[in-house]
Amino acid sequence: MSLYDDAVLVLKRYEDQPELRQAYVDHLAAHPDGMWKACHAGHITASALVVDPEHGRVLLTLHRKLRMWLQMGGHCEPGDASLAAAALREAAEESGVAGLTLLPGGPVRLDRHPIPPPCHVHFDVQYAVLAPPGAVQAISDESLDLRWFAYDEVADMADESVVRLLEATRARL
Repeated sequence: MSLYDDAVLVLKRYEDQPELRQAYVDHLAAHPDGMWKACHAGHITASALVVDPEHGRVLLTLHRKLRMWLQMGGHCEPGDASLAAAALREAAEESGVAGLTLLPGGPVRLDRHPIPPPCHVHFDVQYAVLAPPGAVQAISDESLDLRWFAYDEVADMADESVVRLLEATRARL
């Protein structure tokens, strides 16, 4: 199955946010290249919130370009077999944490947001990943900083999209 076909299937199975979900499906139907950064009308991205439920905390990255505390994530790559695999790859690359596992149940949320030209929109499919006991992080080239935050600290550090992702993740835990 291609990454495009996986994305369509994942989105059709996703039961929350019906209007936004349909906008994602419609975008892919109109743009066969909608999985890739080269699609300037917007493209699918995959992200993951790294969670340590045992200690009630999440790992956020201070994004180098945006200078905001965000979950790990980014563009899909040709070698990604699925959206879930892309989200897990991005989380591992950006966090440096070995042994991450996807929270079961598929995507936790969808978040469509504008980005600077030449692209215009990210159609982000957001997952959550569980950190193993004793997880050790390492800053990647894409980050200015990488830090664990207690659940109740996130609203003071990150934007509303991250807060909503954390709330949805905690509801699933």
